Amino acid sequence: MPDGSPQPGPVDGSSRKDALLAASELLKALASPLRLGIVSELAGGGRRVHELVAALGAPQPLVSQHLRVLRAAHIVTARREAREIEYTLTDTHIAHIVLDAIRHAQE
Repeated sequence: MPDGSPQPGPVDGSSRKDALLAASELLKALASPLRLGIVSELAGGGRRVHELVAALGAPQPLVSQHLRVLRAAHIVTARREAREIEYTLTDTHIAHIVLDAIRHAQE
């Protein structure tokens, strides 16, 4: 690649099947425009539900439902702060996957 990053290559080794299955599950969990929007918002840092609702223009119960899916897939983590919960991405790799997919779709 022009930026010096390694070229993606085939997955090999004894854990190939496990890695492909895990990647498939990850992509299934991301397979929703609202969940992609949530991850995109969280790429900028932790957010509370009401902040995600405002940013995405979606009803609070729907945002909460999608956050549950993302938590179950270990894509986001939740941390209680007094009466509110702050959601963050588990790692930055997820943000790169989503933001790259969005950029690619816009080309």
